[in-house]
Amino acid sequence: MKNFNIYIAVLAGLFLFGCSDLDTFPEGGTVTEDQKKEVVSKNPEMLRSDVTGLYASLIKLNTLGGSTTQHYDFGHAGVCLMLEASGQDMPAPNSAYNWFSGSMIFDNRLETGNNPNFIWKSFYNHIKAANNILEIVTSDTEDPTLKSFRGQALASRAFDYLHLAQIYQFTYNENEDKPAVPIVTEKITQEQSKNNPRASLKDVYELIIADLDEAIILLETFNRPAKDVIDQKVAYGLRARAHLLMQNWQKAAQDAEKAMQGASPYSLQEISNPAFNSALASSWIWGNIISETNDVVRSGIVNWPSHLCSLTGNGYTTLTGTYRWINNKLWDEIPSTDARKGWWVDQNLKSPLVDNMKVTSGGKEYSAAEWFKWDPYTNVKFGSYKDVPNNTLNASDWPLMRAEEMILIRAEGMAMSGNVAEAKAILENFVRTYRDPSYTCNAASSIAMQDEIWFQRRIELWGEGFSFFDLQRLRKPMDRSGATTFPEITRYNLPAESKIFLWLIPESEITANEGISEAQNNERVNPPKI
Repeated sequence: MKNFNIYIAVLAGLFLFGCSDLDTFPEGGTVTEDQKKEVVSKNPEMLRSDVTGLYASLIKLNTLGGSTTQHYDFGHAGVCLMLEASGQDMPAPNSAYNWFSGSMIFDNRLETGNNPNFIWKSFYNHIKAANNILEIVTSDTEDPTLKSFRGQALASRAFDYLHLAQIYQFTYNENEDKPAVPIVTEKITQEQSKNNPRASLKDVYELIIADLDEAIILLETFNRPAKDVIDQKVAYGLRARAHLLMQNWQKAAQDAEKAMQGASPYSLQEISNPAFNSALASSWIWGNIISETNDVVRSGIVNWPSHLCSLTGNGYTTLTGTYRWINNKLWDEIPSTDARKGWWVDQNLKSPLVDNMKVTSGGKEYSAAEWFKWDPYTNVKFGSYKDVPNNTLNASDWPLMRAEEMILIRAEGMAMSGNVAEAKAILENFVRTYRDPSYTCNAASSIAMQDEIWFQRRIELWGEGFSFFDLQRLRKPMDRSGATTFPEITRYNLPAESKIFLWLIPESEITANEGISEAQNNERVNPPKI
């Protein structure tokens, strides 16, 4: 009993500071992996704080560390906004107040920059947290709680590698043997980590699928406490994304259907108001739940609503006019009968979502457009915290996976596996029921269906971190030409798979990892010019 109590005391410290760090007993001697496993097997709850930490790291403030916080450094949503700014659908002012302007003008890819370090650290720190759990909870565990912990860790790691694979290499098909990123699992030794080359894209995706295959089995009976926690449906959704990228069309469709069980899209009424700010929505399968006491909220303006919500009372958007707009060419293509067209104000600052919205200040009432001083095509998709216009608290949740995405994956998977008629029925049912009652899909081939679904994804998932990855996945050129909402110097028209699309592996990784030389990094390319 004495030894067991000592293990508990020591491991409490290990879990607080990181399971990969070795510590010693009070009497001296090293705590071995077997001893840690023994303690956890007797008391699985000892590991719960580490699992909770997996989700806390997705909303972490100041991943880069240091005394000065970069104002894009507020967790996974910050990565999503970098990705969105790199594409063709979310223009913004090219100003000092736009912390994502580097992504928009492509001068943030270099290995010495803070942006690549932020992306790299965000995902590899999360991988380390997952590996710490997987090191303790092995595949032979029989305890239901530990099975759920292992399943969440495996799916979390797959989530990270899905992003890293797309950020540092082009899409899977025809690039399988090209270098992606180093693979770090719970089995890697410290010495191996110092000489760990970039694995091929094929090897990375094999790990992703293997992790998700096991996670889906382990999470079969797990009932999560809240939507920020990964359950079996989330794991199915992540595997649907992976199969879509690998062009395993039928598998993608099957997994997407399983992922959305129990979820339903935002209704036509719900999306006719600013929304996308609460994980309580039936549409959300998975999301970051953010509370008023989280560091990103207490920071004031270092959080996603500050940079994306056009209705906050305390953000870069409303305080400095650094709004996120839509590509006006894309907005023009949205039918007037589609309720989503109102997710952005028009040239006259009108939208059914906000035309009747009022803001009261100093005893006087203002229209929302008058108070916030929006620009044409400013987004009003994302509601303010608790749907209170001009709310100075930025504690809104962030969507990571929605039912609508799964519907669109299912439709694309059906179309590309040869079942165009069923794919069309799925798409028409979704759009007519939830977005545009007069919608008709005119696509007659699998490729035409894929393009129509891409158009629907550009509208539906705007701002949520998918648009740039879709350009890569579908091998589309990036066309900002003629889009007046983009600053003139950024109206690029770049061919598909332009080398500038890939970020460079940070210098810090190349210095620490003998397995990657400067010559083995992605190619350094000058920012484009119009």
